[in-house]
Amino acid sequence: MIQEEIAEQVKEVIQEDIWGAIKDFLEYEIFHLGEKKPIVLTVGLLLFVIVVLIVTSVFLRFLKRIITRKMENQDKQKFESVFSFSKYFVYLIVIFFALDSIGFNITGVFAASAALLVGVGLALQTFIQDILSGIFIFMDKTVHVGDIIEIDDKIGRVEEIKLRTTRTVTIDNKVLIIPNHKYLTSTLYNWTQNGTLTRESVSVGVAYGSDTKLVKELLIKAAESNSYVLKNPAPLVLFTDFADSSLNFKLVFTISDSFIAHIPKSEIRFEIDRLFRENKVQIPFPQRVVTLLKEKE
Repeated sequence: MIQEEIAEQVKEVIQEDIWGAIKDFLEYEIFHLGEKKPIVLTVGLLLFVIVVLIVTSVFLRFLKRIITRKMENQDKQKFESVFSFSKYFVYLIVIFFALDSIGFNITGVFAASAALLVGVGLALQTFIQDILSGIFIFMDKTVHVGDIIEIDDKIGRVEEIKLRTTRTVTIDNKVLIIPNHKYLTSTLYNWTQNGTLTRESVSVGVAYGSDTKLVKELLIKAAESNSYVLKNPAPLVLFTDFADSSLNFKLVFTISDSFIAHIPKSEIRFEIDRLFRENKVQIPFPQRVVTLLKEKE
């Protein structure tokens, strides 16, 4: 009986020592700042923050899986880009609320880091603009992968849209990286937002006195002979101007891929030059008539 009581007392002492050691470990101060309203970071708080982050991470993954379950691949990629950026704000907010709920001095943290946050915000101003612009692109669907866009006199086919940049490939097969804030500060032309078909044109002038009906027929023939030009809608010719040295015409035609528009335009110009030579249609150059007046003796 006495042995059992001694064993029980020893057990209680050991348990008290263990719990005391655990308590001391959890209350061990890793960081201490200030005197009146100190900011104290203990091992217990650190472990608590880690547990909160793990729980939040599991919840966010579950939420993302539910939301993206029925999304198309393109929309899913856009959502994941925005989600990967937004989740860090969620982590930050959750940590602040968790620490505040257990009495951690959040006000002191804000006061100590206010100047630092202002400095970081100014330094990352352009970066933040890129991020926000990327979110706007995803939301209003201004640009899609595969679109042909023109911005700041640069033309490219969109290959990838990220949260901060857009990756495009130019006609010369060069990679063009566009910061997303450019969409807010520059005029954007989306050549293919209304579809892949685009209307292109080639302008040409002929000499005064030329048979305009023949010119129209030759221009139509040059367009219809090109494999890139669609038969429907049919090419048309516009008589645009009586210029100083020429009669000006515009040949308008439709192609299915505006990204290679420079190729059919070049081929059509070659064909126009050949047809004009065969049919004696002259392409004039600027002329000036100079009249010399003889002085009277």
